[in-house]
Amino acid sequence: MSAAPDAEGGFDPRLIAGVVAIGVVAFIALWALVALGPQLSSGNDGGGHALSRAAPGYAGIVDLIERAGGDVELRRQPGPRTGYSDQPLLILTPTHRTRPDELRALADRQGGRLLVILPKWQAMRTPGQGGKPGWVAQAYRSAPSSRLVEALVGPVRIDASKAGSRAVAADVAGRRFTAHLPDRAQTIAGDALETLVAAADGGAVLARATDRDLYILADPDLVDNLAFASRRKAEGAALLIDAVAEDADADGFAFDLTLNGFGGQRSLLRFAFVPPFIGITLCLIAAGLLALWQAWMRFGPTLRPQRAIPVSKAALIANSADLIRQARRELDGADAYVQGQRRAIARRLHAPPGLDAAATDAWIDRRMRADGPRFSALARRLPLARGRHDFLADAQALHAIRKDLLRDS
Repeated sequence: MSAAPDAEGGFDPRLIAGVVAIGVVAFIALWALVALGPQLSSGNDGGGHALSRAAPGYAGIVDLIERAGGDVELRRQPGPRTGYSDQPLLILTPTHRTRPDELRALADRQGGRLLVILPKWQAMRTPGQGGKPGWVAQAYRSAPSSRLVEALVGPVRIDASKAGSRAVAADVAGRRFTAHLPDRAQTIAGDALETLVAAADGGAVLARATDRDLYILADPDLVDNLAFASRRKAEGAALLIDAVAEDADADGFAFDLTLNGFGGQRSLLRFAFVPPFIGITLCLIAAGLLALWQAWMRFGPTLRPQRAIPVSKAALIANSADLIRQARRELDGADAYVQGQRRAIARRLHAPPGLDAAATDAWIDRRMRADGPRFSALARRLPLARGRHDFLADAQALHAIRKDLLRDS
């Protein structure tokens, strides 16, 4: 027969400690990623924003501006209001899922010079297909709702031009360049808009609001990564962006990422993992680990349950002494204590039989050292003690005499 397994060895403490430690680290990492995920993401997901390297994205124009020495910023949260002369051209790239009130709130909060690039493509990735990371496999045209920008410039109409792809001459802020319009370019028209770049059959591809520095680029293919398929289109995209910034008298460029889901919105969870509150979070984590360690470790051996009344002579003596102390009858045992000490010394030293108490005390005194207290004096004085302190001092002196004579512990 096989031996029964050890009841105390069912789980390895080190294994359990490792599982608990991994669980704690994973829990903290999960909430850190939830809080900081949008800011830590590379953004190369095939969408239409400044981090995307896919055809609908704008990473190409951002890289071109940086290589040309321009000032470009990618904003993961709304920037602070600055002086009007120091404001960059804020480029908003809403999606088909962006709410009109969300776009209006961001535009009102930022103020200043704005360029809104309307969405045009609905792109998706097909699972299992090859290609580079972040590229899209399928895309189809989808015009945005006119309500998206009506809160900014009033009623508008968004259409698709019937003309094919062509190059048109443009003049914005005194800068002349060639805009390469794609096939069936997306256009916008409205009473509060002024056309800057027009399509062949009417409608504005690039328009400006009549009452503020607000620009709307109806067709994103003029500046997105798809425009960088050829050198001449890339040159036209750079000149168009630069001309809009010149017309708005903007100081640099800023691409907004909050509308595309990469913003670092204010939240208590995010504050817990960024300075200066990261110090408090680390202190709380350390306190939790110390509490876990204290619960895990044992301080000393395991306590075993004790009997309510111990079985031993020492326990009997202690209980009896406790009863005497509670009854305040300590002084009543003085005579009995003296007699007990006298009999013990006489028996152990073989005193002559027939001696009375006084003679026995005198016989004990003759065997003591001359410089110490006399047994007979202590025997007479102890029963006359008037307090606990006097009684205890004389009783200890008698006990010391017994130990000295009998070499007893």
